[in-house]
Amino acid sequence: MSTTPSTPATPSIDPISKPPVGRPVGHAGARVTVSERSAFAVDGFIAVFVALVLLGLLAQRIIGLVTAKVDEPSPGDVAFIVTMVLAAALVLSSVVVIQPGQTKVVQFFGRYVGTARRSGLSMLLPLTTKRSVSVRVNNFETNVLKVNDADGNPVEIAAIIVWQVADTAKAVFAVEAYKDFVKVQAEAALRHVATTHPYDDPDGHGESLRGSTDVVSGELATEVAERVRVAGVEILEVRISHLAYSPEIAQAMLQRQQASAIIAARSMIVDGAVGMVEMALERLETKDIVVLDDERKAAMVSNLLVVLCSEAKASPVVNAGSLYH
Repeated sequence: MSTTPSTPATPSIDPISKPPVGRPVGHAGARVTVSERSAFAVDGFIAVFVALVLLGLLAQRIIGLVTAKVDEPSPGDVAFIVTMVLAAALVLSSVVVIQPGQTKVVQFFGRYVGTARRSGLSMLLPLTTKRSVSVRVNNFETNVLKVNDADGNPVEIAAIIVWQVADTAKAVFAVEAYKDFVKVQAEAALRHVATTHPYDDPDGHGESLRGSTDVVSGELATEVAERVRVAGVEILEVRISHLAYSPEIAQAMLQRQQASAIIAARSMIVDGAVGMVEMALERLETKDIVVLDDERKAAMVSNLLVVLCSEAKASPVVNAGSLYH
């Protein structure tokens, strides 16, 4: 009787625990289950009033015991005093002052219970830890990065990033240190965007780092926003603050730019000179001032082009004879 060897069972893979191929974990919200919600909070002045009432009851009981000249308080009096002290301390410990533009991320024994955004004096849940997180607009300038552009030329580039915390829970719990995270991701995005565009476009038909700053800034803002979304951060604006060729090729690129400028200027001068020669010949023929054959036209064109295209001032030469002698 033949037997077929058994195939070992393939372990099942949880699709939730394995990120999609080619996609960083957490960029689409996977593995980051926390999000901001409002924390329980009441007016802090109510808490202060309650604490004063408790302290008043405590003072009244103590004064009563002193007035009665009780040598040894009863267990009920001791329990009442201890209860009032603990209750007043508990109420006062839950009162916090929140500045405008600041929030309090509240945790109850390690569990996130909410974020308090109301500024002023507030009473939060007692026995909780409160961590301040600023939601004010921040900005910083990246380091000057040395990267290769789309043509392979080494360039130096830096940018100013304007950002703001939008989700305080993700900023605190999704990443280790959200400020450092934003800086590193901004530089990574800047390095990537700089490699997708050439530094300059001599033809003026495409996009370049120098000539299309608005387009490059928009692409950079989009990529930085996508990278830092996992940290609950919004990007408000991104602008390139420094852009230059690297020192080792700066002189050569400057010469190339000068040569391109000279060629463009020469081309414009030649176009203008040819137009002026055409206009001169046309007006001479129209007004019938002089009749020129092909040889005289060629000589006139040559002289006019020399005068119009020359960098130095032309010195006239008076010809007393004939053109043919």
